[in-house]
This record gives sequence, structure tokens and C-alpha cells, in this order.
Amino acid sequence: MTAITAKRTSERAARPRRRRRRGPSAYAVLVGLAALAGIMLIPFVVVVFNALKTPEEYTESGPLAPPGGLHFDSITDFWERVGFGQVLLNSALISGSVAILAVLLSVFNAYALGIGRVKGRMWVLALLLLANTLPQEALVYPLYYLAKQVDLYDTRIAVIIVFTVIQSAFGTYLLSSVLGTFPKPLLEAARIDGASRWQILWRIVVPSVRPTLAVLMVFFFIWTWNEFLIPLVFLVSQDNQTVSVALGVLQGQRMMDATMSSAASLLGLIPTVVFFLIFQRTLARGLTAGAIK
Repeated sequence: MTAITAKRTSERAARPRRRRRRGPSAYAVLVGLAALAGIMLIPFVVVVFNALKTPEEYTESGPLAPPGGLHFDSITDFWERVGFGQVLLNSALISGSVAILAVLLSVFNAYALGIGRVKGRMWVLALLLLANTLPQEALVYPLYYLAKQVDLYDTRIAVIIVFTVIQSAFGTYLLSSVLGTFPKPLLEAARIDGASRWQILWRIVVPSVRPTLAVLMVFFFIWTWNEFLIPLVFLVSQDNQTVSVALGVLQGQRMMDATMSSAASLLGLIPTVVFFLIFQRTLARGLTAGAIK
């Protein structure tokens, strides 16, 4: 029987494998997606073209023509005018701090609401959901008054605290629904083995939801980086301004032409694109983790 089985196995291995042929519809979808991606890249290409032009060349050839050469005068002028190095550091510091602190706060809150099952859990989740729907315009004056009272106005720590609370409201609501379906036998087994609540959180719960936490961290960083209204109100001095505020203030003062505006947009866009490219695999794994399970 062993010889017969080995013979059949060798015969199956020797047979040529049939490759699945892709129909024309699959290629049509691929071509359509490639065309859509190309269309979406057109604004970015136009910004790069105009950032590398001189004002005279922009006036003569218009915004859609490619540059005749690589001119970095607009980029360097904008960099020096706003002190872009310090502005970039401020945005990275604020966004990175908010991403880490908001995820930690969301984990603690969701652990209490999703696994701890505190009293009034549904009312707390409803309040968090309502907080996510409030426009920032309704929060600006109360937050401004509070920052003035505690002497935190025009400081980066004030913006970090505000956005940590705002972002963690969404994170808590999302993680609470995830942890609400966490396997109870696993938690009971950990308690029987003598694990404390702190150990259960960091050794069992957090590793299980790590992909979701990575997605939240990426989203919190990008959302905070693109915020404009609250940093505009809170960060008055130029040394504390973020990238979005520096762009808006300089454009509001009408101190930039079209090429410098394109250079400013390019410099403000590059960090988020680089951050997304670095963490795109983390984002993809986090989005598909639930489907794989």
C-alpha cells in the first residue's frame, strides 16, 4: 500500500498544474483602478510642477505646464520665511504625543467599559458618541477660557491635552465595541492562574487588539496633523505654530505668490505622505485583522 500511495503521489506531482486564467473583466478592473489612481495623482503632480517654477515661468506657461528646470527658490523662501523646521517639529511633537496618549487613554477607558462592565456603560458610550458629533466651533471658546484660567494658553501642551481627549472619545467608542466581544473563558483562565487586572490588560488584552491600536495611532496622528481651527486659536506665537497654522496665516497675510503657495502645500503634504507610506503595512494588517479572524 505504501508503494502504491507513493506512486500516486509522484504521478500527481508530475502532472502539469493548471493555471487559472483571468477573465477580461479582471484586467478591466485593474486598468480602471490604475486610471483612477492616475487621476487622483494629478493634483499632486500639478503642485510639484508649480513648486519648481519661478514666478515668471508660472506667468508665461500657466499652472499645468511642466517646469523648464528645477528651481527651489520658492521652497527655500517659504522655509526661511516661516521657520519651517521649527514648525515641522511642533507638528510632529503634537501629533505624535496625541497619537500615543490618545491610544493609551482609549485602552484604559475601553478596558473599563468593554471588559470591566462599569455601571451606566451604555450612557457613557452614548455620551462619547455625542461628543464625536460636536463641531469644534462649539468647543473653541470654552477651551480657550479654560486654557487662560490654568495658564496654558499659547502652549503646545494645551493643544496636546485637548486633542488627546477629543481623539480618545472616538478611540474609546471603537475599542469598547471590540473588547465587549472579548472571549470570557480566556479572561477567566487568566484570573484562575492568578493574573491581576493590570496583567490581564497588558499581557492578554493589548496583544490581542494590537492591530486595531496601530490603526488608531496612524489615524490619530494624521487627523491631528491636519487640524487647523483649535491650533489657530491656541497657538499665537510663531514658535509654537503647526504646519497647517503657518500655511493659513501666511496665505492670509497675502505674502505668497502661486509658486510659493504650491511650495508651501508640497512641504505640508510630504510629511503625512511619508508617514503613511511607512505605516501602510501596519494599517493594512490592522484593517484586515478582523476579517482574518
